[in-house]
Amino acid sequence: MLKSFAPIINKNSKILILGSMPGIKSLEAVQYYAHPQNRFWKIMSVYCNYQNLEKENYKIKTSVLLKNNIALWDVIQSCTREGSLDTNIQNVKPNNIIGLIKKYPGIKKILCNGTKSYELFVKNNKNIEVPIIKVPSTSPANAKYSFEKLKDEWINAIHL
Repeated sequence: MLKSFAPIINKNSKILILGSMPGIKSLEAVQYYAHPQNRFWKIMSVYCNYQNLEKENYKIKTSVLLKNNIALWDVIQSCTREGSLDTNIQNVKPNNIIGLIKKYPGIKKILCNGTKSYELFVKNNKNIEVPIIKVPSTSPANAKYSFEKLKDEWINAIHL
């Protein structure tokens, strides 16, 4: 059974970015988006205007996100999965995202990183009043998106 991480959030968070479940590299490193070819941190580098954020240590990365009012979590609390692909996810136990939003009412928008995150979020969270946007996955498995196209879609989606 795989278990996701605690949320990275504070009282100033306005944007909640939800992944599905950390991949193998991320689980091993105990860090969100730790795979070196995942483009999440490069996109956040652009959005947060922090050059080469992806090369910083994890504590700096997460503090830069929080300073920019961005929170991170996953839709899945635990699951089984062979490998890192979302298509292999089974036996899902969802995270209590509605409870998190009640605890942090400053959340104004939710971005789901990829289709699986979005589908599971919608399935397990009814009657939520915060806008939800599905953005293309930053995973290296989503090779059909160039970095430029991916970055543009993410930056447009993040803006409040």
